[in-house]
Amino acid sequence: MSKMRFFALQELANRRPMEVAYPSEQLSDYYGIHVFDRRKMQEYLPKEAYRAVIDAIEQGTPINREMADMIANGMKHWAKTFHVTHYTHWFQPLTDGTAEKHDSFIELSDEPGGGVIERFSGKLLVQQEPDASSFPNGGIRNTFEARGYTAWDVSSPAFIVDSTLCIPTIFISYTGEALDYKTPLLKALAAVDRAATDVCRLFLPEVNRVYANLGWEQEYFLVDTALYRARPDLCLTGRTLMGHSSAKDQQLDDHYFGSIPSRVTAFMKELELECHKLGIPVKTRHNEVAPNQFELAPIFEDVNLANDHNQLVMDLMKRIAARHHFTVLLHEKPFKGVNGSGKHCNWSLATDTGVNLFSPARTEQGNMLFLTFIVNVLMMVYKNQDLLRASIVSAGNSHRLGANEAPPAILSIFLGRHLSHMLDELANRLSEARLTPDEKHALQLGISRIPAILQDNTDRNRTSPFAFTGNRFEFRAAGASANCAACMIVINAAMAHQLKAFRQAVDASIKEGMDKEEAIYK
Repeated sequence: MSKMRFFALQELANRRPMEVAYPSEQLSDYYGIHVFDRRKMQEYLPKEAYRAVIDAIEQGTPINREMADMIANGMKHWAKTFHVTHYTHWFQPLTDGTAEKHDSFIELSDEPGGGVIERFSGKLLVQQEPDASSFPNGGIRNTFEARGYTAWDVSSPAFIVDSTLCIPTIFISYTGEALDYKTPLLKALAAVDRAATDVCRLFLPEVNRVYANLGWEQEYFLVDTALYRARPDLCLTGRTLMGHSSAKDQQLDDHYFGSIPSRVTAFMKELELECHKLGIPVKTRHNEVAPNQFELAPIFEDVNLANDHNQLVMDLMKRIAARHHFTVLLHEKPFKGVNGSGKHCNWSLATDTGVNLFSPARTEQGNMLFLTFIVNVLMMVYKNQDLLRASIVSAGNSHRLGANEAPPAILSIFLGRHLSHMLDELANRLSEARLTPDEKHALQLGISRIPAILQDNTDRNRTSPFAFTGNRFEFRAAGASANCAACMIVINAAMAHQLKAFRQAVDASIKEGMDKEEAIYK
């Protein structure tokens, strides 16, 4: 061990930051260049095929095989401009990772004399058959029952990685059971859309859809590859199991939000560059609390797309880190005595008319809608604590959670002083309750040259795993290596169930002759 560490330190002495070359000074010139997004579809698809894709995304209209052939052909022609040779159905089995089986575009020619051609049909785009026998299935299948299906998820655009066209798909068994995270996630999102839309129409009849949004914050450790290889425990388990504590634990935390080391900055630059090419809107980077711990966060997106992007980012991190002679550690507690790594999942609901259902309004009527959804979130968490805890349980996360990090053993919601006061008024003096929360006010610092600082109506709370942070709820208990879908499935499905019960209770009261507003209050 000592000899291995000696050679590792020798190797470490020669490390230098790598140069990262940007393809253009303008981010907009290369953002999404490796994604078959709507702009590319308009360019490479016939009008009727483009319309079929948009209708499938927005209305859930099925795509017939003739249209699928047109779409596949256009997708192949776009991919060939990047010298792509293979395609794959990219799916998310129950392994906290992604899976793919690559096939080339090559086919034998039907022409006399043989030869080969490049072809990609709608049949290959829409459905494929990977071996399902060796993936986790919860005991629902025998080992010898090997057939499984992947099916194209139209709502998540295809993308290119390492000269391979990747098509996001669901993964199901021969008899239709879900063997992945995406299938139940899509079902949960559809359920919360229907239930939330029904409740919104009590206030806003014009609402036709409700979207669930997710903003993940990915924490991770970076270790020089030479030092990583000198630790068999890290290599085999992802965390240290022997030896004394590190020389620098967290006595001072002086590195938190400090200047980022130059080698790490180079890694982050290349990671952001590749993310932007893949249409992943990463925005924030910084040093985290523990030594050699960092964080990456994007702009909020639709839950399904955000989850796909997070899975892709974790894969990119490992590939890019290797080029910079780093190893990424996504284990939730790789080092004893220092903070572990989580993946905070910021969740919100918004209507197709642009209303954030978790954002306080300026009027009493608007805040009736806001409070309706806040109270239903409270009831959702209260009734489904065990499911929420189960959604974030893993061996690594069990090491992380507890002590001064968000403890899920007591699953609490933090709302902040103003909102808690409003709910107390609502409960104790129903007829006199004032439904408009205090607006932001400026903090007076007594320094004339400093502009006014607006204080939010709620503080953040580090000890609550489910905290209201102004216009969203932050579920802090998910682990760094986890698939966000695990907790998003539970949160959205449970919220759909709660909202459906709420709407049924309101309708029953109205049917008995109660006024609609009184029924909602009740």
